Amino acid sequence: MTDLFRKIAPVADELGRLFAAKGHELALVGGPVRDLLLGRVGNDLDLTTDARPERVLELVRDWADSVWTIGIDFGTVGVRKGGSLLEITTYRSESYDPKSRKPDVMYGETLEADLERRDFAVNAMAVRLPGHEFVDPYGGLTDLAAKLLRTPGTPEQSFDDDPLRMLRAARFASQLGFTVDAKAIEAMTDMAERIEIVSAERIRDELDKLICGTYPREGLRLLVETGLAAHVLPELPKLRLEIDEHHRHKDVYEHTLTVLDQAIAQEDDGKPDRILRWAALLHDIGKPKTRRHEAAGRVSFHHHEVVGAQMTKKRMAELKFPKDVVADVSRLVELHLRFHGYGTGEWTDSAVRRYVRDAGPLLDRLHMLTRADCTTRNKRKATALSRTYDQLEERIARLADEEELAKIRPELDGNEIQRILGVGPGPVVGQAYKFLLELRLDKGMVGKETATEALLEWARETGAAPA
Repeated sequence: MTDLFRKIAPVADELGRLFAAKGHELALVGGPVRDLLLGRVGNDLDLTTDARPERVLELVRDWADSVWTIGIDFGTVGVRKGGSLLEITTYRSESYDPKSRKPDVMYGETLEADLERRDFAVNAMAVRLPGHEFVDPYGGLTDLAAKLLRTPGTPEQSFDDDPLRMLRAARFASQLGFTVDAKAIEAMTDMAERIEIVSAERIRDELDKLICGTYPREGLRLLVETGLAAHVLPELPKLRLEIDEHHRHKDVYEHTLTVLDQAIAQEDDGKPDRILRWAALLHDIGKPKTRRHEAAGRVSFHHHEVVGAQMTKKRMAELKFPKDVVADVSRLVELHLRFHGYGTGEWTDSAVRRYVRDAGPLLDRLHMLTRADCTTRNKRKATALSRTYDQLEERIARLADEEELAKIRPELDGNEIQRILGVGPGPVVGQAYKFLLELRLDKGMVGKETATEALLEWARETGAAPA
């Protein structure tokens, strides 16, 4: 154990000596200790101390390269030293008033008491600095070996103090592949409604970390099975459509988890692609609203991609995701069926151009999502779909070389349109530009002379320009 703790960043020991010299305690705590024991060493360090925040500021002012105080109301001071980022938090306990979204913070006096208020025993271990004394009053090391998530005290008290810990259980199941203790699962199920007191931003952060984890399927299952998903991502449990007695349509929930798995398998260099992952998770959320029972026991979901895109925008906006993330994910949901709308390969050049134009910078992700969406167990059908998509990608590549698909635009610009039609800036120019773009998509590069003739013919037919 001593040899292992020698891997603690020297900057932490240096700060520990500084605090000790001034009569204060300092300890590495939580995730960094857990990760150190798992053989993962990072540069972001969480530290805890008996010093109050104002005193921490005094101690680090001349030592740190920079200091920030955005979390000081919650007892946390941020510090950068060299390549390390350190968050120093005063011993504390916190709890939520049933009617408040913000925790009440009370400062504590001892490291052991501070560890008791941590979310899980594997995060309630500490290493005193600079002496490297290991502190584990709640059996975190044993849980770490068993890959178990268990609260230091009763789960009811822990989750009542901070309901977000219920989501953190699912997040850690995703990130670490750990199993959640049965008593904790029972408490999560009984207390699921309590999560509604937590702010959308904190919920979003946990869900985002969960979806970007190594085992997101496990975390999502936990959310659904405990009922938490019904409060934070209600579209997910609604995908568990009742399968009819003839099993003529899939359980969309299980299909969705498989699509997510298959999307992840395609990620470059194994790096989480949050846009792709969220699109895979939400791509079919429009199905429950569009489900129709047809003749002969068939079930249809017409236009579920359009409805799903609208639902995606609404849910992600409510979770306070950045606008660009909302736009990208919802666009992928909207486009995920486009490939299937062209049958078994009879793609015209015009259709290929429109596919590329509509996907824009999301084209590579759309390729991955479309391939991931094939979950049929019929090997012949799966092979045929894959082959057809291979052919589409080959067509895209060929046309891209010939026509610079990524830069599709009319062959006449706005100034040329004004000159040819004899008009000034205004709506007519925009209408003409749109007409020429459609011409470009349909016919490819036709040359400026042909484009000019087509523009003049359009102007005569529509009366869009002076005679």
